Amino acid sequence: MKVQHLNLTVTDVPAAQKFLETYFGLKCRGNRGDGFAVMNDEDDFILTLMKGREVSYPKTFHVGFPQENQEQVDKINQQMKEDGLDVNPPVHAHGYTFYVKAPGGFTVEVLCPSSKMN
Repeated sequence: MKVQHLNLTVTDVPAAQKFLETYFGLKCRGNRGDGFAVMNDEDDFILTLMKGREVSYPKTFHVGFPQENQEQVDKINQQMKEDGLDVNPPVHAHGYTFYVKAPGGFTVEVLCPSSKMN
């Protein structure tokens, strides 16, 4: 069994949607104004974004986007820096990874798992 759907409550649905489209290739399959969006990826994972006034996730909560290799992690990190996002360089931890606060109030991890590292 695999997880096939996740809902995130965010403070800014359009900004979160654009972030996920730009850096992770998710596609919007429908929305209702600026309060709700349905997105999915190439594996038909469904991510819904719902607007909330106050978004407060636990400190360690994050959504992960594994990459095929370290070069892809570096590429996304560099693109985010060039676009003005506040990101630190990737580090070797439980894989090759970095975290970024996404628009809308949630944290994203971009990583190359240890099993795929060069």
